[in-house]
Amino acid sequence: MRRRNHHPHCYTADIWCEGETITRIDRNIAPPPGAEVIDASGKYVFPGFIDPHVHIHLPFMGTFAKDTHETASKAALVGGTTTFIEMICPARADGPMESFELWLGKAQGQSACDFTFHMGLGRYDDQVEQEMDGIVKRGVSSFKIFLAYKGAFGLSDEELYRTLRLAKKLGVITTAHCENADLIVELQQKLVGEGKTGPEWHHESRPPLVEAEGVHHLMTFARLLDAHVYVVHTSCEEAVREAVNGKLGGVKVWIETLIQYLVTDKTFAERPDFEGAKYVMSPPLRDKRNQDLLWNGLRDGFISTLATDHAPFDFATQKRMGIKDFTRIPNGIPSLEDRINVFYTYGVKRGRLDLHRFVDTASTRAAKLFGLFPRKGTIQPGSDADLVVYDPGYRGTISVKTQLMNVDYNPFEGMAIEGRPSAVTVRGQVAARDGKFVGQVGRGRFLEREPSHF
Repeated sequence: MRRRNHHPHCYTADIWCEGETITRIDRNIAPPPGAEVIDASGKYVFPGFIDPHVHIHLPFMGTFAKDTHETASKAALVGGTTTFIEMICPARADGPMESFELWLGKAQGQSACDFTFHMGLGRYDDQVEQEMDGIVKRGVSSFKIFLAYKGAFGLSDEELYRTLRLAKKLGVITTAHCENADLIVELQQKLVGEGKTGPEWHHESRPPLVEAEGVHHLMTFARLLDAHVYVVHTSCEEAVREAVNGKLGGVKVWIETLIQYLVTDKTFAERPDFEGAKYVMSPPLRDKRNQDLLWNGLRDGFISTLATDHAPFDFATQKRMGIKDFTRIPNGIPSLEDRINVFYTYGVKRGRLDLHRFVDTASTRAAKLFGLFPRKGTIQPGSDADLVVYDPGYRGTISVKTQLMNVDYNPFEGMAIEGRPSAVTVRGQVAARDGKFVGQVGRGRFLEREPSHF
């Protein structure tokens, strides 16, 4: 692979991949006979991008997310994402090991890109404690907990304490959805009781203060237990401040935000004729004033990663379950396919962050936090040959008509993009070219990770 560009902070070289691995980086490598050469003149070559927060198999609110591992992995690859970390979300009654086997079985042999999991805990008891140890030994080195969705996924404070204590003992990081579950239930009942049932009221049922309180709550427990925590889908200034205050107080905390929060806002969920339901997710899209803070956080490093929380539900059928009551709208905004192009266009091209922060927040940092580095997230000898040849000269428009995500709308419909991957490799094989999937379904590998013990 021949890289040619003139960005002042980039290295111009050829990358030689043998088998599944990068084996040499040098200037003017002579390709041996029969080698496949990808000419990257005038383009960037990035390490494969990592989405640290996706939902593919997801039973939720009486329905299931629309993507399969085949459709999701194709969409990911066309958009430059070569590895994703899926959330396993067991219900309270489900055993962890049976849930792990279920999610793994849905992905193995079906995914075209590499994958791993955050293991959700729907409750805490002796069975869970024993089985989580076994799941960590199987190669899952991160947990997922919900401080929301009372009666479904949410943990009590006692369970939260014990979960973080176990995570500390096993040397794993805990990813956490932070909102105050009790406050949400009270606010939802109040609003629906007042006849405020449209999607525009979703935001008012879980305002920034409720998210910030959830983050503060997690910080207290993490500080007491010296546990490593990662706040998923941080949406607003109030929540970021609580996490940063925790960090200043010694909490080992990292912050994730989402592409949706950077380029859409609460007015999207206020669109008429129930159109706003397309934009219902939790935490909700916030007031536009939060966007600068989130961009600055990514640029300056106090926000570590950019994810999607990809959760596709059809507008025509599934979202309409909540047509008379916003609390019944399945939560989620699909964006696995478009994260990188939107981030590049509205981040790098608009001068909000440089190429190094772009790659760090969308790939390298997730690899380091979740036990995938240096196998993933970097271009260096010995790393997997997951590479994205990126064409900054491409101009296009995002549309549901051309997407590979298996859902009937696109949240970024009509948005202009400036740049897209022209070639994407997964462990040395080309999997996408110019917006088309050309890879091999089932080639994606489950990535076993060691506990970090930080």
